[in-house]
Amino acid sequence: MTEKLKIAVIGGGSSYTPEFVEGIIKRYDELPVDELWLVDVEEGKEKLAIVGNLAKRMVKEANLPIDIFLTLDRQKALYGASFVTTQLRVGMLEARSKDERIPLSHGFIGQETNGAGGLFKGLRTIPVLLEIADDMVSLCPDAWLINFTNPVGMVTEAFSKYSKHKKFIGLCNVPIGVERGVAEILGIEGERVRIDFAGLNHMVYGFNVYIDGQNRTDEVLNIFARNSASVNMENIDPMEWDGEFIKALRLIPCPYHKYYYKTKDMLGNDLEKFKEGWNRAEEVKDIEKALFELYKDEALKHKPRELEKRGGAYYSDAACNLISSIYNDKGDLQVVNTLNGDTIKDLDENNAIEITCKITKDGPIPHKFIDRFPIPIRGLIHQIKAFEILGAEAAVEGNYDKALLAMITNPLVANDKGGRKMLDELLQAHKDYLPNFFTK
Repeated sequence: MTEKLKIAVIGGGSSYTPEFVEGIIKRYDELPVDELWLVDVEEGKEKLAIVGNLAKRMVKEANLPIDIFLTLDRQKALYGASFVTTQLRVGMLEARSKDERIPLSHGFIGQETNGAGGLFKGLRTIPVLLEIADDMVSLCPDAWLINFTNPVGMVTEAFSKYSKHKKFIGLCNVPIGVERGVAEILGIEGERVRIDFAGLNHMVYGFNVYIDGQNRTDEVLNIFARNSASVNMENIDPMEWDGEFIKALRLIPCPYHKYYYKTKDMLGNDLEKFKEGWNRAEEVKDIEKALFELYKDEALKHKPRELEKRGGAYYSDAACNLISSIYNDKGDLQVVNTLNGDTIKDLDENNAIEITCKITKDGPIPHKFIDRFPIPIRGLIHQIKAFEILGAEAAVEGNYDKALLAMITNPLVANDKGGRKMLDELLQAHKDYLPNFFTK
């Protein structure tokens, strides 16, 4: 009798879940899932029921023997799992709104994974994810933990230093989104493009571009320099990159780099919207409200196209491709967050990096196409790595000084008095979700 293939999704009531279910259905021949467990917390109970019922209708429509379970009992969901995915938001969308509004009220960029907002998402999230990882030691010790919860880089850094469960991988949809965007500006199918990526999460660069297995980097960079606005994410302003900057850099930046190379422009746009009462979190609330109304429709038996507005494009491809490649020991190349080892000489062995890896049943093996980061990007990467390390340590220790240093070290803050004021206000705003800071 073969062992059951059980997948547990922590944060199963997420609006993204239909993407994941669609990915499982599409790959059933190579990834024969027996049980899919969707688990959430009490506050997400209603959403879990709505999403779970849609998932059941999708599986029934596909005529597949996948049993779907909905539960608030995390231990039950984890027990005997082969894979565990985490896609949770501590504090729900209201916490994200505070992460965006409060920094903007101080004149700094407000964004859920970068700058001050990214720090506080990490402070709230890391202790919860470490609890899940610790549960896995006894409940599913052989399972891989695939974390999609932002800030993925800081979370992976925390797993490296503090997790008792050592089979973890961080995952982001940005690299696959960049590959698909490049394919679009080239006018070819997405599957024909593969890019060697290296860097950190939301700070990853494309080094080598392959089309049909042929290295066409110089040609693609020249085209990208003239058509960069369309290579973007739903939640980021579609600004063009300066063509001469791209030609000088000789790398493909990811959309989140706009916060660092176009800080003044991005902040200016955000402040204008903020004055009008807008932020991305409030927009997402409206999108989610509409999505869940769609999900309630008993006639809906597939992922609705409207989900693309949520900003999680290619999530199912990234997540399900990774799970399938581990399960089937494919040895193909994918971009994940993992431990550096001896890959990049600039960083410590246990630092988390985002890099193209060979995916095997034993996990990711970094694809070594560079030994060091080039000088033009090295300093920025090291600054963000220091931010991630300090943030991870602050989250676990409830350490105010390290949180302050993380805040001020981040280049989107880089202001001692302003950073401290933001830190203090955000700590109070998120007090209910920061027990390490307020109960020790």
